[in-house]
Amino acid sequence: MPLILGIESSCDETSASVLEGSGDNVSQKSLVILSQDVHRIFGGIVPELASRAHVTSVVPVVNRALDDAGCTLSDLDAVAVTYAPGLIGALLVGVCYGKALAFGLGKPLVPVHHMEGHIFASALEHPDALPPFTALLVSGGHTLLLDVPEWGSYRLLGATRDDAAGEAFDKVAKLLGLPYPGGRPVEELARQGDPSRFRFSRPMLRRTSEAGDDDHFAFSFSGLKTAVLNAVKASEDLAADAPHIARGFQDSIIETLAEKVFRAARQFGRERVILGGGVACNRTLVAATRAKLEPLGVSVFAPSPRLATDNAAMIARAGIFRLEKGDLGELDLNAFASRPLPGLIAA
Repeated sequence: MPLILGIESSCDETSASVLEGSGDNVSQKSLVILSQDVHRIFGGIVPELASRAHVTSVVPVVNRALDDAGCTLSDLDAVAVTYAPGLIGALLVGVCYGKALAFGLGKPLVPVHHMEGHIFASALEHPDALPPFTALLVSGGHTLLLDVPEWGSYRLLGATRDDAAGEAFDKVAKLLGLPYPGGRPVEELARQGDPSRFRFSRPMLRRTSEAGDDDHFAFSFSGLKTAVLNAVKASEDLAADAPHIARGFQDSIIETLAEKVFRAARQFGRERVILGGGVACNRTLVAATRAKLEPLGVSVFAPSPRLATDNAAMIARAGIFRLEKGDLGELDLNAFASRPLPGLIAA
């Protein structure tokens, strides 16, 4: 069976993975993820530090992934690498290394869009997480709602008009004095909160909304962040109010996400929903989406935290698909901070 090496360096994780197989019959042989904890000091990603850390880490991370998979470079049949979107300096490290590796081995180079990787992530753990399905991709930089009739065909239904869901979690965590990244700390704090104490509006969630309205599938979280900021400023005892503010914020964002997914799955008649991206680690989001959709006979799939975060296994999995389609990269492959998802079809 073919072996493919995946390389991911779009943000602050240096990751490598080896997958074996073809089509939807794929097995994960190894996955190494090295996270850069230095960014916690600054409360966010420092791009220059991220790039430098990738330079020193990419070779040992790839070597460890090969060792774990019990193979060598000469055993590989292709090299897949994230080329967009992300931090341009961080991406360039992976792209340059991937190009050199593929050229030196005489093997195909496969460029992979980071968000397409997230679409494939659940399929690595759930054999039934196959198209057609509705996909919600929620991370620190993106919030995308897609209808996916087949691999490689993506109908973009809605996206955030300002801040991504993951960014909102990080900013609210900072307001509440919680560590970075903020997703898990906010979720843990929210468990202690009273949902009736702070009820924030549900952004772009008009109950009278209909298919065809420009906000029916769209997202916007900047106003919610401002509402939380105002609540923090007005609090006379933030230590006591923080759990309730966190609960109010999380309830708002999760209800919004779950409702938009529900609308999309119902409109296109999908019986499967895929969650992807770092925010898919939020167990409350997964539970709320399942509670809303499973009574209708819709199955909801979410990757484990290790495959929800930025990782090379999902890049290798999408790389297998692109390799089989013949979508190969040349030595002039560049990195891009922003790039449309390949295979977009008219909504």
